[in-house]
Amino acid sequence: MKLREIATKLDLDVLSGESQLDIDVSRGYVSDLMSDVIANTKKDDLWITLQVHINIVAVAAMKELSGIILINNRQPEAATLEKAKGENIPILVSYLPAFEVAGRLYKLGITGVDDA
Repeated sequence: MKLREIATKLDLDVLSGESQLDIDVSRGYVSDLMSDVIANTKKDDLWITLQVHINIVAVAAMKELSGIILINNRQPEAATLEKAKGENIPILVSYLPAFEVAGRLYKLGITGVDDA
């Protein structure tokens, strides 16, 4: 499923990476620990987190993630947003909590495993 379609269906605010919204999302991953995300995500995964600091952009770029969804209407720090725009990393914001975002992604067919 394209990130653009997910953003529309989940009513996400797109704050950066607009030109990357046609990327295919392979899986979803929920975590607030950078080391966990580094160890367990794969290219094109969509990351759900409450973290808003600049390091989320570095992790997303390093792991080649399809984007980052910030939950609970959390807004990225100014430096985070600037870095995301510079690296063309999609940052999207949901007013929903992580559990609900993950559930809605699952209903759309985005799972956390490769062989779903």
